[in-house]
Amino acid sequence: MKNNILPLAERREQLLAQAAQQRAALAHDLEPWRIPLALADQGLNALRYIKRHPVLLIGGVAVLAMLRPDRGWLWLRRGWLTWQVVNRLRRE
Repeated sequence: MKNNILPLAERREQLLAQAAQQRAALAHDLEPWRIPLALADQGLNALRYIKRHPVLLIGGVAVLAMLRPDRGWLWLRRGWLTWQVVNRLRRE
């Protein structure tokens, strides 16, 4: 029985060392992507927050419309068009 355990323990050590090397190589390869992925993650979190609290978005557009009516209407039209496109894509 002990004859079987020793090769298994050695193989386990080799696999653990190999896994550690692979983790280090992966961390090194992904380092340039760390900041862009973090920004994308923050953007997705912001979109999820807006989706849960649409009143804030509507309030922001209303304030923008009061401060700069010409730009407010432009953004309102863009938002409406985007909303229609998203809804149309969801249905298809």
